[in-house]
Amino acid sequence: MSTQDIGPRDIVLIHGLWNTPRTWEGWTKRFRDRGYAVHVPSWPGLDGEPADLRRDPSRVPDVSVEQILDHYEGVIRGLDRPPIIIGHSFGGAFTQVLLDRGLGAAAVVLGSGPTKGILRLPLTTIRSLWGILKNPRNRNRAVPFTEGQFRYAFGNTLSEEESRRAWDRYAVPGVGRVVFEGALANLSSSSPFKVDYAKTDRAPLLFISGAKDNLMPPKVQASNAKHYKGEGTITEHDTYDGRPHLMVAGAGWEDIADRALDWALANATWTPDAGAGAA
Repeated sequence: MSTQDIGPRDIVLIHGLWNTPRTWEGWTKRFRDRGYAVHVPSWPGLDGEPADLRRDPSRVPDVSVEQILDHYEGVIRGLDRPPIIIGHSFGGAFTQVLLDRGLGAAAVVLGSGPTKGILRLPLTTIRSLWGILKNPRNRNRAVPFTEGQFRYAFGNTLSEEESRRAWDRYAVPGVGRVVFEGALANLSSSSPFKVDYAKTDRAPLLFISGAKDNLMPPKVQASNAKHYKGEGTITEHDTYDGRPHLMVAGAGWEDIADRALDWALANATWTPDAGAGAA
């Protein structure tokens, strides 16, 4: 009997802020070549061409974190068995909440945004998000990154030309509401980023950090991982030297993709009588 007969056979990839599912293009092909069904849904309404969305940021919908989470929950519950969930950046924070909702067989988050309770963020994180946070009116609109802002937050280890190509291919205006809901998570008792760190029936979770990540440095992931205290649960943290926030698409992404999938398969929890989408 093959691994895919007894374990997860679906993978759900969740992209982050200022990106679309295109950032997962290499991962999608690599995982499908290994025989897995890969689902790469965009945030609601964020499925256009990056260049078109940059030219007209008003095309990016003003969606809330709760709407995004419900959208992905619907995708996952529509599958016939629990998937592996992999999220990048804010998509990593969404992944953690989806696990808290009882979804998934295993999860990996890369450069993950923090969930509620992570109190200290480095200055590099604040600087990366400042283009949105500096103006309260940005809460209800999408804000594009300049090439320079993108390079600092996503591609700081890339050459200027490499970062420009990545910006041109991947960058879209960031949804302001998502940033503000994340920034204010610790001030809200009903924050959509709230999770139960003591939950004992959560699926296994791996944090992956890039050592040179300006937007979500390793200390953010390390703090987030240490908050999980559920007895019997699995939470691990890996750090890759020299990698920026754009570790999902930059040089050497293949090693990270293979590590993510192999770890998830080795640690996945799934039984034939588990509910669809649930661990």
